[in-house]
Amino acid sequence: MALPQEFHDIAKRVNNWGRWGEADEIGTLNLITDTVVRDAASTVRTGRRIPLALPLRQDGVQTGLIPGRINPLHTMVAINAEMFGAGTVATSDDIVTMGLQAATHWDGLPHVSHSGRIYNGRPAASITAHEGATRNGIENARDVVSRGVLLDVARARGVERLDAGHAVTPEDLDRAEEMAGVTVRAGDIVLVRTGQMRLYLAGEKQAYSYPSPGLSIRTPEWFHARDVAAVANDTLTFEIFPPEISDLWLPVHALHLVEMGMLQGQNWNLEELSNACAGERRYAFLLAATPEPFVGGAGSPVAPVAVL
Repeated sequence: MALPQEFHDIAKRVNNWGRWGEADEIGTLNLITDTVVRDAASTVRTGRRIPLALPLRQDGVQTGLIPGRINPLHTMVAINAEMFGAGTVATSDDIVTMGLQAATHWDGLPHVSHSGRIYNGRPAASITAHEGATRNGIENARDVVSRGVLLDVARARGVERLDAGHAVTPEDLDRAEEMAGVTVRAGDIVLVRTGQMRLYLAGEKQAYSYPSPGLSIRTPEWFHARDVAAVANDTLTFEIFPPEISDLWLPVHALHLVEMGMLQGQNWNLEELSNACAGERRYAFLLAATPEPFVGGAGSPVAPVAVL
């Protein structure tokens, strides 16, 4: 099925190809300037640190819904091994095999393609079995630190968790922004809370994964108009799943990653942050969220920390 005209019309309006030059491989991360980071640091008042990552564990968040996304397989390869002789210092080492999107992660710009292209007009064929993403790989996102803004859509709507069929709209984002008393600005990293993570934390892994609330196809234009640097939320699929437009799968992924060149984060635990922001009545903070630099990666795990 061909992508509908509605998708192509939005794609033209949010497209950033060539905006930062033909050689650019980081897209909207270019919006995080030294000034943006300096201003982000000024939001720190108490120094309270709030971790936003799920633990990487063998019985983790992945359910088999997406083929190949395995939870971490953790193996000990040395246990108290006296490598240099009896009575010497002993070492323990371990290895792990996992999907790079196994738990809390960033989707990198090559994660999806459409019409044979990835961000900045590069061919989707630049992703190979041997080298992975030869262009736009996640290793280019080397210093993701900026002002974070929590748009707590669930709290703004007066619920603990959005219904599974709820598509988060620009109007929802406006309402959450108004409740937060903050204006999203260029270079911000926006965290959108739906409350869906509450299901996973309660042990309801299948219900967490599908069906799920998420971002509407109407929201990329909202983020583009504000020059947002990156967006993450607290769901497995990021956008509403099943899709709001029948048979149009992952359109928000394609608009963010391919057209805008904007990282997209999933499985972020925003529950403690939601309570902290509500308690302190402020929703902007310093956010450190640099992905692991897997060369050629289409995504990467991240252990983000919000500093209030």
